[in-house]
Parts: sequence; structure tokens; C-alpha cells
Amino acid sequence: MLFTIQVNNKKIKAEKGETILSALNRNGIIIPTLCRMKEFTPTGACRMCVVEVEGHDRLITACSHPVVEWMKIKTHSPRVITARKTIVELLLSNHPDDCLYCDKNLNCELQRLSEELNIRERRIRAKKIKPRLDQSSPAIVRELSKCILCGRCVRVCEEVITSTSLDFINRGGATHIGPAMDRDFNFSSCIHCGQCVLVCPTGALHEKHNISEVQEYLNNPEIVKVIQYSPLVTTGIAEELGIKYNKDFDKVLNSILRKIGFDKVFITGTGTDICISEIADELKTKIEEKERKPLYISACPAWVKYAEQFIPSILPQLSTVKSPQQVVGALIKTLVAEQAGVKPEKIYSVSATPCMAMKFEARRDGMMRKGISDVDSVMTVRELARLIRLYGIDVTNIEPEPADDPMAGRSSGAALAETSGGIAEAITRTLFFKITGKEVDRQQFKKLRAGGSFREATISGDDMELKVAVVDGLIGLEKLRAAQASGNQYDLIEVMACSGGCINGAGLPFSTIKDEKKSRAKSIYQADDTDAIGLPCKSPVLINLYEKLIKENKDISDKKIFHTHFEKRNVLL
Repeated sequence: MLFTIQVNNKKIKAEKGETILSALNRNGIIIPTLCRMKEFTPTGACRMCVVEVEGHDRLITACSHPVVEWMKIKTHSPRVITARKTIVELLLSNHPDDCLYCDKNLNCELQRLSEELNIRERRIRAKKIKPRLDQSSPAIVRELSKCILCGRCVRVCEEVITSTSLDFINRGGATHIGPAMDRDFNFSSCIHCGQCVLVCPTGALHEKHNISEVQEYLNNPEIVKVIQYSPLVTTGIAEELGIKYNKDFDKVLNSILRKIGFDKVFITGTGTDICISEIADELKTKIEEKERKPLYISACPAWVKYAEQFIPSILPQLSTVKSPQQVVGALIKTLVAEQAGVKPEKIYSVSATPCMAMKFEARRDGMMRKGISDVDSVMTVRELARLIRLYGIDVTNIEPEPADDPMAGRSSGAALAETSGGIAEAITRTLFFKITGKEVDRQQFKKLRAGGSFREATISGDDMELKVAVVDGLIGLEKLRAAQASGNQYDLIEVMACSGGCINGAGLPFSTIKDEKKSRAKSIYQADDTDAIGLPCKSPVLINLYEKLIKENKDISDKKIFHTHFEKRNVLL
């Protein structure tokens, strides 16, 4: 039902039940917010969105107040602007003055609001928050002095990720946000997904940087410097550097990385193909042995840690195959080391990824051989873009180059794995081809590509039938449990901690535009339709690895190098 309201002396149409903010935004009127997040119940905590409504003595929060017919609103009256300006000045009164050194400099919402409201002097002075730097997590840094108590991180962690690692601590002026009992991150149930970093409006939460460490090794001539990057990294780098992405940019990035100082450049997608192939073999064995319990995919490190902490009963059903990053890392320290004639400890292996949880995964006990880590350092897309700028590379004037053998290519299935439901689809398609020699009808995967936190599909063909479930964001686990409790049985279950999959990874460029995330998924699906090599088992790179290189290397010929173990993880707090 539509009715008329008056905004700034002009009539606009509003819909019954919607908030003032929603009605204003739909009619092209923008007002600032800080605590608000789309698709979350509004709280009105920050008060930045206040408006003046005729008949009300106090200013009204637009994000939480519903519209009423013939309501008269002023969005930028002197009273409203003064109130917003005072709120920002109060937030700045005890905020550290280190914008030039802050991780969010030029990308900070508080900084942007200060500029928009023309705040040019400090009128309100308060006692500065005592600096407290929590660097205990391998992935996330927490700077308490920069927190403005918007509560976004708390809500995402509790309502979307469901690990409830963060909460408000103390009361009044002593209120701040932190893990249970105000301990550091390494004592908490944090799964290092980094979604809190994506929603933080200031630099209170950011990724743990490895740029200085990488630089140090790049300048060491005695070390062989190797880097791998996942399929989504090229899109993210183009986005971060402000250039239009095209297929040739993958080869341009190879050239850029060599100019920076890397000796070898590999494609993580080769590892994804191995991961898909190995999990397909695991699933094939389960089907042949008539194992009724489902196989859970282990490619998402944040999900694996969540399972170890909160659902240890399913660990025997979790695939033992390492993530693509760790598969490539293992091959670098064995196969590549042998080909180059160097010892594994003389190789410095870097991984560029859109996932912050990969920083944690690289440090797991099961991700090393003979005391040597498969991957030495992990960089997000944002970090890699900073490194490229630091070395002054002109990305618009550079000759494209191919990646290095033996991991120089991938199938479209490897890129598909970057989206939620993609790796389950790639595994299913690979399994069908391995058993029947035919490709399954792709139309059957439409349900797995649809929206929603929980999706399921039955894939059939040539007397074969597989039941597949996809949990898109950990909030979908409740729906999975309900489906299983009602008697539904699945052969394969994919769980992604980040909603949408790696296309919404916390290491990608900061973006609040939903269409950008959709365009990332769209480009992946389009590539899957047009690429010549759709399945890992058809990839010449993978065939060469399996049929020749791996067989000839005694240390890895049994392929145990691609597998790891998982065990119950006790959460201290």
C-alpha cells in the first residue's frame, strides 16, 4: 500500500511498513548512517540517521522508525545537521589522531562523515582511549582505541557467522568490544573468517599484514621466491587498482609478480583441480562402500575450524583433502623444489587469496612436512595490491606472460569453486564423468546456484543419483540440521563460512555494493560456459601432474601429500 509523505516540503510516495530511511533512499534522498547494515534489523544505536519530524519534540532515527501517512520530515534542517555533527565530534573526541598511519585511511566511514559534515577543528576534548593492540590472531588485528561501538562486528559474528566471538564488555564509559572475558583473539572461538573486518567502519579491525616479511625475502638472493594466486585474485587486483578486468589480465599479473621479484608464479586453480579430483575419488569410494553418512567438503578453512570447535562429531565425515592453497604449497616444497634442485627450506612460498582464514590455515600443524610449512606467508588481495603500488609497477603498460609449469593452468571448475555451491558442483560433475565417461546435464545444478542460506539438489544420470546440499554462510547450518532431522540424506555437503563463497571473502577490496559481488559470480559462471576445459580430469596440466610428475617423485607418488587430519579443538573461552 502506497501513501504520501512530505520530505523537505516535497511530496514523495512511501510504502506501508517500511522505515523512514528506506523510503528516503528509494526516492534518492541519502542520509548518513554508521551502525546500520542492510538485511539486519535496525537498532538506531549510532543516531547518525536522525531526522526532524513534525509533531515530535525529539529527533527520530530514520533507520528504525516506520513511516506514517502525511508525515512531514526534514532531513537536513539546521537542528538535524547540528545533531549529526555533534555525534561525529563526540566520536572524534577520544579517537586517536593517526589517520595517516591507519589501515583504513581514505577508506574510513568516520573520516568520510567528518569531511561531509565539514568538521575542521576539535571543539570537544575527551580522555583518549588507552591504546590496546591485539595481534594474537594470525589473521585479524584489533585496535581498541579506534572502535566507535557501532556493534556491526558483534552482529555479523553472532547473526551471520554464529561463532559469537565478540560482544560488548563493561558498561557506561568503560564499554568496549572484545572476546569473552576481555581476553585476546587467540583465546576466543574466532574462526578468522574476517567478516567483522569487512563491516568495521574504522580501522579497529583489519587484516594482519605480511607485506614487510614478504619484502624482506624478496630482497634475499639466496632464497627462491614463489607465489601462487587463486582465480579470484586477478579480478580483485584489477578492482583494487581501478582498472577494467579482462581475461588477459591473468597473464599481466604474472608479469607484474615477476617484476616485483618472484622467481616462480603458479596458479592456485591447479590445486583446486587436484582438490576437486581427490574429493571426487573420496566420494566415489563412499558410494561403492555404500556409506550412508555424507561427505563434507573441507576447502573452506573457516568452516573447518568451526566444525572442529562446535561440531566435532562430524569430523570423521569431513574430507581429509587439503584446501587448494595447501595442495599447491605442498607441491611447491616437494615437486618444484626437486625440479629446481633446491632444498625446501630455501624456498619462500607466498599465497595470494581473497580469504583471510587462509592465514590461519597456513599455520596449522597438519600443513607442514618435516617441520617445514607448505605455505610460508599468506597475503590478501588488498595486501598484494599495496605491494604492487609500493614497487611502482605501471599495470597499464606491461607485457603479459604465462604462469610457470607445472602449475600454469586450471579448469573452469576451479574458478567455479570460488562461489558458494561451485565446488560441490565441480566435484559432482567430475564424479559423473569419471564413472560414466559422460558430462552430466548442467541444468540440474540450477538449484545449487540459486540464492538462500541452504540449497539442495538431486543430480541424476546413467543409473546414478547424488543428493547434494550447500550451506551458504554458517547461518544455513540450522536449516541443514532441520533437513537431516526430517529424514533427508545427502551424499555430499558443501559449507562456506562467507555468504556467497569466496566472492565475498574478507581479503577482497572493500565494497558495500551488492552488484559488484553479483558481477564477480556472473563472470565466473560465464567463464564456466565458455572455457574449453570445464573439468579437472580434462585439464592437460592436471593430467601431466598425475600421470607423470607425481608418479616419478617417490615422496609424493602415494598422494598422501594432498591429505591432512582434523581433530576436536577445545575453545578456551
